[in-house]
Amino acid sequence: MTERSRQRPGRPAAPSASSARDEWLVDVANAAASDAGGVPVALLGDYLSLLADAAVSGRRPRRAELDAVGRLGRQAAEQGISAGRVVQLYLSAARRLWTDLPMVVRSRDREAVRAAAAAVLQVIDEAVATLAEGYAVARRDLVRREETLRRELIDDLLRGDSDLGALVERSEPFGLDLARAHQVALAAPSRRLPDTEAAISTLEAVIFDRLGDRDVLVATKDGLLVVLAPAEAASAGRAAPVDDPRNDLGRLMHGELNRLRHGRPWRIAVGRPHPGLYGIARSYEEAREALTMAERLHVTNPVVNAHDLLVYRVLLRDQPAIVDLVSAVLSPLTLARGGAQPLLDTMDAYFGTGAVATETAKRLHVSVRTVTYRLERIKTLIGYDPTDPQHRFTLHAAVLGARALNWPASPLPTAG
Repeated sequence: MTERSRQRPGRPAAPSASSARDEWLVDVANAAASDAGGVPVALLGDYLSLLADAAVSGRRPRRAELDAVGRLGRQAAEQGISAGRVVQLYLSAARRLWTDLPMVVRSRDREAVRAAAAAVLQVIDEAVATLAEGYAVARRDLVRREETLRRELIDDLLRGDSDLGALVERSEPFGLDLARAHQVALAAPSRRLPDTEAAISTLEAVIFDRLGDRDVLVATKDGLLVVLAPAEAASAGRAAPVDDPRNDLGRLMHGELNRLRHGRPWRIAVGRPHPGLYGIARSYEEAREALTMAERLHVTNPVVNAHDLLVYRVLLRDQPAIVDLVSAVLSPLTLARGGAQPLLDTMDAYFGTGAVATETAKRLHVSVRTVTYRLERIKTLIGYDPTDPQHRFTLHAAVLGARALNWPASPLPTAG
């Protein structure tokens, strides 16, 4: 009697073992995907078949099969699925498969079960390790690609002469709204820029926490760390008070960067907030000028705001005129014993204290008599009296111009 003739009349043929196993593995895959929060079932690939083969026959996966798992890990990273959820998918699938496996294998042999468990664990170990490695490789590639795109974007934003439509489109993935007001802050390390990844990660973490994860870009340019951050629309184009909590981006950056092992001491320069695409480039130029000016003026404050140095930008806007003023008014000071610098420092402190000799003496760490002697000596040499309100504006402008030009340490520029 044939196999077909042995079947009872009216009953369908039993499904094949392969068909039954496929249906069983599909159920396990769907349940595991649900456990992992809806991760696509397709990311399992042939993983469940590898586990089932290992449990039944003890077969270890071939290299090509593991390479396929690694490609699935890269695919998960490219889809933006977290590594934890992908690993959870694989572990949940293995747990569910092992729970249902005894009913499928129909084995009550203890040694057989132990051998099956060892084979399954081996597959899990190799598959999950390969999955994680593929995921990590893809994430590194994505990070490098994002860093390149971010660096190119911020270069074009800071230059300010790129196509607006293209920049708006390129800014969208970074959550940047170019219609808002932004400000640019620059961080200069004491020596060369240290580990950029650590510095960028540090700044991103604290700034995102303070300002949110949109409208903030952190990158490097010309050996400096660059932070592009949103500003209050009402503050665009004007100076916010120094103690305004909305204007402490520089202090925030300085505090975090000084926690790093390398790069200290840091100098931070913050441009004023301005609206629109060209406002970003303008804020960047202000921050660059502030860095240069702080170095030239020997500013001791590690955080410099561009609005604090506006007077120097005004003075240097017409450099020939300020050079002529410094030369005509202050050059005779070079004839003094000890040179012009002590007398310039005295006038700078005198004007900074509201023309109070006792406060000037405290600031310079000299006696009041020394201050009054120097003021008299200045009057004798240049013909302008620092104590005369009518002369004070001319002298103050000349002293500020000398600081901006780094005179007398550097010679005055000559006409081109």
